[in-house]
Amino acid sequence: MSAAADGPGGATAARGRPALITGGAGFIGANLAHRLLQAGEAVILFDNLSRPSVARNVEWLRRTHGDRVTLITGDVRDARAVAAAVRRASSVFHFAAQVAVTTSLVQPVEDFEINARGTLNVLEAIRAEGAPPPLLFTSTNKVYGGLPDVPLSCSGRRYEPADPELRASGVSEARPLDFHSPYGCSKGAADQYVIDYARTFGLPAAVFRMSCIYGPRQFGTEDQGWVAHFLLQALRREPITLYGDGMQVRDVLFIDDLVDALLLARRDIRQISASAFNVGGGPENTLSLLELLDLIEELDGKRPLIGFEGWRPGDQRYYVSDCRRLSAATGWWPRVRVREGVRRLHGWLREMTEATGAAKAAAGAGQPAKEPCAGGVR
Repeated sequence: MSAAADGPGGATAARGRPALITGGAGFIGANLAHRLLQAGEAVILFDNLSRPSVARNVEWLRRTHGDRVTLITGDVRDARAVAAAVRRASSVFHFAAQVAVTTSLVQPVEDFEINARGTLNVLEAIRAEGAPPPLLFTSTNKVYGGLPDVPLSCSGRRYEPADPELRASGVSEARPLDFHSPYGCSKGAADQYVIDYARTFGLPAAVFRMSCIYGPRQFGTEDQGWVAHFLLQALRREPITLYGDGMQVRDVLFIDDLVDALLLARRDIRQISASAFNVGGGPENTLSLLELLDLIEELDGKRPLIGFEGWRPGDQRYYVSDCRRLSAATGWWPRVRVREGVRRLHGWLREMTEATGAAKAAAGAGQPAKEPCAGGVR
């Protein structure tokens, strides 16, 4: 279900003020911004541009939508900069984060400052407003820990829960929180702060505990989007590292479906405030790492090169979202199935890779290099 028919902003967009997206130059932020801009809503991207390739997303948005895109180069650890941006906003989508478990193990203080303190800065800025704008915050399935108590069995090239209800429906929000790894702790703390600020201070705010999101505008670094990373490595004929045995299972959600969910949640924020929702592809859209390699072989005509490393801390052997709570609240349900979504992402990444190669060749021949993915493939 799409929010477009009702208008993506509802009452908030009617104010004529822009939507603020922290981390707005990233994969999810750029896709959400594109949808909002298509619907006539101005957007502020608040991003420190520290991640590889995200400047391409800003250039694409500006090229496509012109001066209705405003970029604030800032950091969520800067409370004053955050407050100044929030004062201009009709609604806030808070995506800015340190997203890698591996980085959090090496730099846990920085991980905390970005994820927990940065979110508190956003909340305090919203609380200071006379009419607080609605907030949607993206948390993670890592708040449930490694799920070590869930009995699993091997089925083909994947793990499956022994419990038939869990197998049919996925992990619900009733699952106890069990933070594991500094990343899980920092995102979990932020998750709980958002819920409590909604309860204590009456802020219109809700949390999405997200599984694996994938789609165009995702540039596929190892810790930031494993589906895109696998596809890119295969296209480059470079090896893929599997941590563990490759049979771990995730539900995957195509970016267009996530944007639908975010806009519907903003529309209904007064009814769903102070709630957390598990958001992913659900039991109908699951993949093990090995199954993704099989699918890549079908698309690419060649088996990717792989290597194996040990399990990483807190890695879940099985995680699939039970999305029924969000569906009941907003009417949302994923529409893009795994094979179709992976095929679409593979096509976009292939075009990006070919355009990058052509641009490098042109630059080497003395011609000006062009931005790959010009126009964007949706």
